[in-house]
Amino acid sequence: MLSKSYSNLILECGTDEAGRGCLAGPVTAAAILLPDNFELNLLNDSKQLSEKIREKLKPEIEKKATSFAVTHIFPNEIDEINILNASMKAMQECILQLNLTPEYIIVDGNRPLNGKLGMKQKTGRIFNKEEIKLLKSIPTTSIIKGDSKYLSIAAASVLAKTYRDEYMNKIHEEFPMYNWKKNKGYPTKDHREAIKKYGPCKYHRMSFRLLPEQLSLEF
Repeated sequence: MLSKSYSNLILECGTDEAGRGCLAGPVTAAAILLPDNFELNLLNDSKQLSEKIREKLKPEIEKKATSFAVTHIFPNEIDEINILNASMKAMQECILQLNLTPEYIIVDGNRPLNGKLGMKQKTGRIFNKEEIKLLKSIPTTSIIKGDSKYLSIAAASVLAKTYRDEYMNKIHEEFPMYNWKKNKGYPTKDHREAIKKYGPCKYHRMSFRLLPEQLSLEF
């Protein structure tokens, strides 16, 4: 059974990301504040749920949440600041978009959320001094496998996953040869075979190894 709170503060925010290991598409994060009486059957780490159940839970989570936000960080920014920083930044952007300022933040993983603030970059959103100060002022705790331990992180993981899948299904229509509707941009055999045959497109992360060395691209 998932726990309701880590800090016992009313405005505790859970945040998580999806798509970190993909070869194409954005890394997507969600942050969410849940009311004290929040309950939702079947809610768990999104990776443990079927697509059908995730899609069923999504509107219920949104309806019952006190506040939530979802952010995409796209390949050009991922390539500039690297995927780890992009994952953290996506969650930070979500925090700033919430209607209420959290008193505490719990994040899935083992890295602090308020690191790498104010990076110099040419693409994407650049935080101003007030935003950096706010993010640094909120106490945070990183929890390994937090999406299978706390309701808010689990809810954030479902939102991040469903919103990212929705985006990948949309761009699949533009580039159906990569089969993103099925593989969602992950490095599956069919995805890599399509990259080998057609080359990468504008949605691919060019800083990633798109193909193993034995299948290297020829330009």
